[in-house]
Amino acid sequence: MIVKSVAVQAYQNALKLQQDAQNKVGANFKTNAAPHQGAGFVDALKGNLEKVNDMQNAKSSMVTAFAAGKEQNVHELMISLQKAGLAMSMTSAVRSKIMASYQELTKMQF
Repeated sequence: MIVKSVAVQAYQNALKLQQDAQNKVGANFKTNAAPHQGAGFVDALKGNLEKVNDMQNAKSSMVTAFAAGKEQNVHELMISLQKAGLAMSMTSAVRSKIMASYQELTKMQF
């Protein structure tokens, strides 16, 4: 009987913890559901393109500083190169998807 009551109590505690976690997640979703109510797709795209441009500029300045001998940190340079390259390839992939979607829309008959 003691083992059974301990098991039931542990089960109830686990359920309570799960409900608390779900309430916290639900509260976060309610507060973070739409952080940019007025922002649309164009604004999000423009903001992300600016971030990619900033990464490319940072990469260029780091390469220039390394080539001039001002900076000796090869690790940071390589990380910056990889980040900028990945951001550019993702931007290119998004552009390709947008262009494909646009072409599909132009083929539709209304």
